[in-house]
Amino acid sequence: MSFLSATLLLFLVMDPFGNIPFFLTPLARVPAERRRRVLVRELFFALGILLFFLFCGPTVMKLLSINNSSVGIAGGVVLLLIAIKMIFGDAETIFGGAGGDREPFIVPLATPYVAGPSAIAAVLLLVARNPSRWPVWLGAVFVSWLGVSLLLMVSTSLYAFLHERVLVAIERLMGFILAVIAVNMFLEGVETFVETLGKNA
Repeated sequence: MSFLSATLLLFLVMDPFGNIPFFLTPLARVPAERRRRVLVRELFFALGILLFFLFCGPTVMKLLSINNSSVGIAGGVVLLLIAIKMIFGDAETIFGGAGGDREPFIVPLATPYVAGPSAIAAVLLLVARNPSRWPVWLGAVFVSWLGVSLLLMVSTSLYAFLHERVLVAIERLMGFILAVIAVNMFLEGVETFVETLGKNA
């Protein structure tokens, strides 16, 4: 997978357009003078989580005896489920809010909204397939995170400009693209598994 493909994959699974209303709801309870500071803090927490799995993921996989084909198949399934929800979810499920009155801290903004299971699975898959290309994957993580962060930093203005209906349309288009990537990832995982069986036979 190229740098551009990896960046696009990570951008899609972090789903900035779908996350705009999810971010606005808990941030609305934060004093206006602290909102930007809280948002920046949560975005850096999300980056830290993704970088942890980028650098420590292979060690965790080795300790748990998880092979590349398993990551590919599981990652494909997870991404496909996320894509299906993005495509067929109605406005209520896509634009529902998080409860609670306290200022968000790591949960739910950093994780699972940005560094969620699908993003973590994508990072694990990238580094598991080709650990020697970790500088490329690091760049992809940073660039995709930066793009998501910039969109979420202007989320209030973007939501007012695009309105809910346009955001839903963008969400479903991104979901379709993600579904295609997920199916391809799943098939590659199955292919790797079959090749491994052939070598061990």
